[in-house]
Amino acid sequence: MSGDEKPAAAPRSLAEALRERDDASLAALLRSRPDLITPVPTDLTQLATRAGTRASVVRALERLDRFALQTAEALAVAGDPASYGELLGLTAGDDGDPEVAAALPHALGALRAQALVWGADDRLHLVRTARELLAPSPQHPSPTGLGPTVREATAGMSPGRIQEIVAAAGLPSTHDSVSAVAALTGLFTDRERMAALLADVPADSLDVLDRLVWGPPYGQVTADPAPRLRLLLDRGLLLPTQPGTVVLPREVALHLRAGRAHRTPEPVPPAVTASATHRPQVVDATAAGQAYTALATVEELLKDWDEGGPTVLRAGGLSVRDLKRTAVALDVPEPVAAFWVELAYAAGLLASDGEADERYAATPAYDEWLERPPADRWAQLAQAWLAATRTPGVIGGRDAKDRTLSALGPGLDRSAAPEVRHRALALLAALPEGAAPDAESVLARLRWERPLRGPQREGDHDLRARLARWTLSEAELLGVTGRGALSAHGRALLGAPQGPAGADRSGAEATPAGPGDKLPVHKHHHPPAGPPYGPAPLSPAERATATAAAARLLAPLLPEPLDHVLLQADLTAVAPGPLRRPLADVLGVLADVESKGGATVYRFTPASVRRALDAGRSAADVHAFLAEHSRTPVPQPLAYLIDDVARKHGHLRVGAASAYVRCDDDALLNEILADKRSAGLGLRRLAPTVLAAQADPGTLLEGLRAMGYAPAAESAAGDVLIARADSHRTPPRTAPEPVPDGPPAPDGALLSAAIRAIRAGDLASTAPRRPTASRAHDGSDGDLPRTSAAETLATVQAAVLTGETLWIGYVNADGAASQRVIAPIRVEGGFVTAYDHTADEIRTYPLHRITGVAELAEEAAADPS
Repeated sequence: MSGDEKPAAAPRSLAEALRERDDASLAALLRSRPDLITPVPTDLTQLATRAGTRASVVRALERLDRFALQTAEALAVAGDPASYGELLGLTAGDDGDPEVAAALPHALGALRAQALVWGADDRLHLVRTARELLAPSPQHPSPTGLGPTVREATAGMSPGRIQEIVAAAGLPSTHDSVSAVAALTGLFTDRERMAALLADVPADSLDVLDRLVWGPPYGQVTADPAPRLRLLLDRGLLLPTQPGTVVLPREVALHLRAGRAHRTPEPVPPAVTASATHRPQVVDATAAGQAYTALATVEELLKDWDEGGPTVLRAGGLSVRDLKRTAVALDVPEPVAAFWVELAYAAGLLASDGEADERYAATPAYDEWLERPPADRWAQLAQAWLAATRTPGVIGGRDAKDRTLSALGPGLDRSAAPEVRHRALALLAALPEGAAPDAESVLARLRWERPLRGPQREGDHDLRARLARWTLSEAELLGVTGRGALSAHGRALLGAPQGPAGADRSGAEATPAGPGDKLPVHKHHHPPAGPPYGPAPLSPAERATATAAAARLLAPLLPEPLDHVLLQADLTAVAPGPLRRPLADVLGVLADVESKGGATVYRFTPASVRRALDAGRSAADVHAFLAEHSRTPVPQPLAYLIDDVARKHGHLRVGAASAYVRCDDDALLNEILADKRSAGLGLRRLAPTVLAAQADPGTLLEGLRAMGYAPAAESAAGDVLIARADSHRTPPRTAPEPVPDGPPAPDGALLSAAIRAIRAGDLASTAPRRPTASRAHDGSDGDLPRTSAAETLATVQAAVLTGETLWIGYVNADGAASQRVIAPIRVEGGFVTAYDHTADEIRTYPLHRITGVAELAEEAAADPS
């Protein structure tokens, strides 16, 4: 430092501390606390004020890890300001702790970066609101277990009683209570004198202190305390707070704790341990098999709802009965069925149709999804799951109004779900490939990383712990993990690097780890300010790249679709693997699925064959289709079945009269009229070959089929109507938007613009100004400049000639007043064109909207940026 330079003055407020930051540091703060730029503050003073509001501070505290929070709690019980040495003593204790000493700079740096702590190491200030939230009080005990200071505990005590305590502690009497309390505080904070004082205390009295030392610090006493308590009260080692209640002063507790604010400091995050390890190839193959099952399950679900699914409850959602039916159809437990239903909904493949009789059905996006390659379809489902805030695990629980939470219904959003999913999977990604984590170690790590977010309770369980457990089970269902370990395509989905050091891709089976074996993990003791723990959320472009990479890795692992089946004499067809879509679609119409698994068994029945004929296929088409796609000859019983159904199909014709039946065989119509089962159809003869019905055509068709006939529907022109298996679809629907956990993180462009605006606004509010006659007259140095129209015009015109920078007050068309720093370029037609440092661009202002103008002092005008 040169002789002319002066050392920078210590900041006197959070605003001054923020003013000393560079743009990168401010960007990190705004990225980690996005609520601070919603909307963008006008200057750094407003930013500091907003950073100190209760809601913002609570949100920032909730995103601290356990040791950073312990550091903040230690500062809350320290003096204000506190020195770094005092903070180190509170966290590491008198005996010191190497791990605490190593981690404390990182924790303090995180608090500074989050604008929760400001000031140099010799004058550390915890933001006032954070101190109020974390400092001990009877209403809100501190996790430190400490009580009030001597000064706080004696605030309502009589001066005479204070002097009695001072005398009993062996201190000289003073003339006032303030000095007496200061003397007592000095005694309790002096290690040697305090040790000498406690040396004379009997063991039974020390036992009382030991029970209170780690909290809670409050105890109950009778009106006539026992001698062991009376001794402690006389010496001020216990102080009364109200009748019948005493408290252990903070200074006494810290001495008994050897200076530590916390019983168990946790500077190092708990390691994530592995319960087993597998070959990476086994993990990937297992996950790929489950990914294929996931695709088949979602397809089966929506195919089951093709012609319109269950009705929507009046309050929204799926009824318990319909969920049970869906679970039976999918052959899975009800919670798993709820997961698949919610996954299809989150991916935009399922929605309500919005009709009067509202039902759930597939969306048009489902048809587009079906046309994509299997790996791409899986990646779309997995990304939808990662980002979804709807949480299937809470289905069946009760909401705040004691209403049952139903699948697809309201109240399922949990804003913390995406963060927990990403973080839980990131912990798996930090393990060696093929390592399946111990679930409890994952939960312990998550609790360390977000200790204040844990106490969100639903029933008797920690919500974040439940979210983490659901994440691990759902990832296995979806095929993101295999045998509990993160797969290669799951790692790519997160955007994590492939193949960490030491991973074995050679194919050799790794030795399974025992339950207590620790595997290497990537430890981030205290992440820098910015995004929450772990990497920043992926941008849309990065997410698209990660999705494509996951699909690319998964594609070779999925089974190749087959183009053939094996026909058997018992009227069944066996598909030994997944079928190509055209074959699967046609076979799904021609036969009914009898069983699923590694091989799918289809059964041919008269109803299924008639369904294919109703869809427009002839008997010859069906024979040709089976012959083409069967590796075995078409069995004779199946050929007979097809021909027999085809011979009867369409012999009767049904149309709209209300409905009618016509047939060239009048004897067959006589048979129908004579059948008692036709009474409900309201049939009557119109002509020898025509019967009219009171039922509608659909009911008439179903009634005749139930009687054993095979009628065909026809149009008004007499042509046979082909009842193709067209599916019911909803109108175009968008996938449900996740409920954000607070304001969204700003992107780079918004951060740059916000910082520019804040800097410029701060310049406008803090730059020294030359005094003007108007301001000298009214003395309003802190207000917007007020000058007459003539003075404003003259000053602006002069600035154009001299190139000076001006400070102006401006009122926009909405009546909002602001202050700006401008460099006038020209004045004409009642407008001034100038470079606006606040907006960092050239703008034009009407002169009549400028409330006043003032010249900046020379040192400010020299460098307005």
